[in-house]
Amino acid sequence: MWPAYRAVSLSEIRRRAQLAVDSLASCEVCPRNCRVNRLEGQARVCSTGRYARVSTWFAHFGEEDCLRGTRGSGTIFFSFCNLKCVFCQNHDTSQAGVGRELSPAALAAAMLDLQNQGCHNINFVTPEHVVPEILEALPLAIERGLALPLVYNTSAYDALESLAWMDGLVDIYMPDFKLWTRQSSMRYLKAKDYPEVAQAAVTEMQRQVGALEIGADGLARRGVLVRHLVMPGLLDESAAIFRFLHELAPDTYVNVMGQYRPEYKSADYPEIDRCPSAEEMRKARELFHASGLTRLDARGPRSLVVLD
Repeated sequence: MWPAYRAVSLSEIRRRAQLAVDSLASCEVCPRNCRVNRLEGQARVCSTGRYARVSTWFAHFGEEDCLRGTRGSGTIFFSFCNLKCVFCQNHDTSQAGVGRELSPAALAAAMLDLQNQGCHNINFVTPEHVVPEILEALPLAIERGLALPLVYNTSAYDALESLAWMDGLVDIYMPDFKLWTRQSSMRYLKAKDYPEVAQAAVTEMQRQVGALEIGADGLARRGVLVRHLVMPGLLDESAAIFRFLHELAPDTYVNVMGQYRPEYKSADYPEIDRCPSAEEMRKARELFHASGLTRLDARGPRSLVVLD
């Protein structure tokens, strides 16, 4: 059944939502495990209390072709983030928290607004810390006629329990697998456990929805689409990520992205205070193919190379 949530009863979605919301009393919604009482407005790493803060929502034409189609991907950009990437290109949203709190009804209304605009899907951007709020809003949107597939667009720094709550509801998981080593993850993401968390998260996403399936209309219908941003001087990490993805599922669909540019605090980290070179871009393509992976995104403006 498609979208996937049509096969799940509203009572079941509400049951999960209640469990998720209750967990905010000692929050472990993401791997930071801050254990603050978000129900009372307390916040720590993600700076988010009881309700989700949203920066904006709109029909996004900058995503991969299989998501944006001809009418755009209906992106909802959540404010704040559970990572502290020193190179973040959206730091006004992810770190400064530009946006406003939305009630469950208002978040549901945003989903329906995107559907009314003709978007092909609902694309939750940076949802890792607001899964309970998404679950609260989803049945309200479905009752009012939501019929679009859901895209979970994440840094891959996700708690397995949160992903379990989303099982059977998400059609397309889109994790951005950033770095491989604990040293780099601590230095650039401020999360030394990122590699093992991301590996576990992507493995669970693959278990839930499998390899990316694209319909005759060119639109993604179900599955995992992995993004990987090529960073200057870190090709060894790219190679390790590609090998992991091949071992997990040789038919994993990957967008190797070449749009890194020094932003935010990059000037404090001289080794990444530049764009990747043309040679690094070429080498990234070689490493992708050397891993045994073959499904490389060829159509979106974010993609680094073309499909052979």
